[in-house]
Amino acid sequence: MPRPSTGTPSPAWTDPDCPVARTLDLVGDRWSLLVVRDAMDGARSFTEFQQRTGIARNILTDRLRKLTAHGVLTQQTAPSGRRLQYVLTDVGRDLFPVLLTLRQWGERHAFEPGEAHSTLVDRQGARVPDIRPTGADGALLDADTTHVQKTGGERQR
Repeated sequence: MPRPSTGTPSPAWTDPDCPVARTLDLVGDRWSLLVVRDAMDGARSFTEFQQRTGIARNILTDRLRKLTAHGVLTQQTAPSGRRLQYVLTDVGRDLFPVLLTLRQWGERHAFEPGEAHSTLVDRQGARVPDIRPTGADGALLDADTTHVQKTGGERQR
């Protein structure tokens, strides 16, 4: 992923000190996350992404370029050897909990009671449990029990 130089932060960042803002700058538009969602669900070709999302070809081209440039996707030769396919990198797979949390929020708040929607299940067919962040002591965390703290200039590992 692109990182600002050690000097002045890149003007491309909406808020150079905020990890949420930087993440949204990289993958926060609707189409990028839907492409990542579909890659997690097995889509590999331009045509598959286009058919699954209904996205315009020029926008899809732009998003695939951006996601590839930022290391979310990589291009590999398809097994047939005739075309390139898009595959999630480890960086892209790291977005799974983000998409899961968005999905679960949507299941709770974006549908009317009883309205049909998809649900994510594990290998045994059981619904994936809700993600609930916990602190080091095991207590549930939320906006009332956390706060933002700036770190030093050196990169944390």
